[in-house]
Amino acid sequence: MGEGVLSPGAGSSGAAPPGGGGAGAAPPAGPADLGPGFPWVQGGLTCRGLSLEGLARRFGTPLYVYDAQGIADRVHRFQEAFQGVDLLLAYSVKANGNLAVLNRIGLAGAGADIVSAGELERALRAGIPASRMVFAGVGKTVREMERALEVGIHAFHVESEEELNVLEGVARRRGERAPVGIRVNPDVESPTPHHYTATGHATSKFGIPVTRALELYRTAPERPHLWFRGIDVHIGSQIVAVEPYLAALDTVLEMTDRIRADGVSLEYLDLGGGFGVGYRGEGGLPLDRLAGAVTERLRERGLRLILEPGRSIVGEAGVLLTRVLYRKESGGKRFVITDAGMTELLRPSHYGGWHRVVPVLHDPAAPEAVVDVVGPVCESGDFLALDRPLAHPGAGDLLAVGTAGAYGFSMASNYNARCRPAEVLVESGRALLIRRREEVEDLLRGEVIPPAPSPESGDHTP
Repeated sequence: MGEGVLSPGAGSSGAAPPGGGGAGAAPPAGPADLGPGFPWVQGGLTCRGLSLEGLARRFGTPLYVYDAQGIADRVHRFQEAFQGVDLLLAYSVKANGNLAVLNRIGLAGAGADIVSAGELERALRAGIPASRMVFAGVGKTVREMERALEVGIHAFHVESEEELNVLEGVARRRGERAPVGIRVNPDVESPTPHHYTATGHATSKFGIPVTRALELYRTAPERPHLWFRGIDVHIGSQIVAVEPYLAALDTVLEMTDRIRADGVSLEYLDLGGGFGVGYRGEGGLPLDRLAGAVTERLRERGLRLILEPGRSIVGEAGVLLTRVLYRKESGGKRFVITDAGMTELLRPSHYGGWHRVVPVLHDPAAPEAVVDVVGPVCESGDFLALDRPLAHPGAGDLLAVGTAGAYGFSMASNYNARCRPAEVLVESGRALLIRRREEVEDLLRGEVIPPAPSPESGDHTP
């Protein structure tokens, strides 16, 4: 079977509306789509007209498949929602840093939110101008600061007083002014799915408390090598409520007014990212409502707005394809063992993340069973879904894991000496290989076995 739509007779026909339901047996009207870019056509899941089964046969599994049109549509959605303000959309590279994905996001007019020198070089290689980049993260090194100054990034988002002092020293030695925005910790408790993803509360490692941040901004006249260009806040990830953003925004706007009154002319306000998506088919963050409230507050202040969406750009535009290897029953549990696991998608194990899992070919007669979908890694925490109603697949059947475009490949690992999967971008009716599958030689590259010590050396250190 090739990359075209599936042949008639492979299952139910017609596409069901997106959303609703879990990864269980399909209701009579047909199974739910995995998002706008992954509809059912003649009983099989597709991506913009290409059969996912066909892609898996061509490129192998595990396999990440991304919808280029879906990514571009999401970038434009942000741009349209916030058209009432001067917007820099700085895509969060950590969500998915594939060069092709970054390139398409840049071509749509977005910049980049980076947290390392590696992400800086990725974004540059993908064609995103440094002037559209903001550099976040609590542990920037001197070398990273130097490189970012060399290429001319938009701003550093400083997260501690010591970091600010180090950056000032780097800029002084280079005879430059470093553009800076202080990341403020507003002590806002945001409702996130896991405590690891909440970043705006007082006990988080991120940001500087409000009172101390105000004091640091007041030192601007004494620091000619620092350009206090803006202010930054980021309260967490996978947030679907508007209110926490507005609470953080109001705190930072009050700070901005006080900072400007002290003679420091801030140019921008960065509201961060973390905009939630619907992993179970439900709605994510109501973007229009957030945009209306933010635009109203910023319109009269002459501040540029920076947003740092990551998951909300690429999450729903990607799926992970995996083949069933075996089935087994033990201790009253049914297991479906697949060729993808925590090394390909860490979110279920690390964050308790929930992803829809469905057979790629829909069989309305298939019996449903409650199963654990687990991977081949030698860890009890290696799973994709637990206690999930699923049309019971057999060995060789193909499963699709939905909403896997963010924090999927970017968190993949070589644990158990496993090769990372290939990535494919579906664009304009074509399937483009944008990362080849790793091979064993890739795992060994860079490692060296030193010569064994001679018996005469006396060096028998284990």
